[in-house]
Amino acid sequence: MSGISQAADPQAVALTLRALGGDLGALQLWFDQHVLDRYRAQAGWRVMRTNTVGRVRSPEGWSLDFGIAPDDQLLHTSATELSQRLPAPERQHWAQHVVTPSASRTFLTMRLAPGSCIDDGDLRDWPG
Repeated sequence: MSGISQAADPQAVALTLRALGGDLGALQLWFDQHVLDRYRAQAGWRVMRTNTVGRVRSPEGWSLDFGIAPDDQLLHTSATELSQRLPAPERQHWAQHVVTPSASRTFLTMRLAPGSCIDDGDLRDWPG
């Protein structure tokens, strides 16, 4: 059995309930901290942080706030923050650094290309 059976974080539960209630912008997206390397290497940019919260600020004036996971390897921010504050030219860069847990590629393909013909084995009861 995996470590997923641990008690859920109360704030994560609250954000999930908000999302299930229709506030999809509350959903958090996770990124490898190396997404910030690009900004630290360019003149005029500022990347700043406290212990658990950070911000990247561009010379053009836009900024993006994010949370910092305890090991400093992952950043997270809400879908709303990304869609409203991250300029379109920066979105590809952030998407290339997204971090996700293991996922069913077949399920994702089914959602991205509805009607796809997919052979995924026989239908059976869980567990099986």
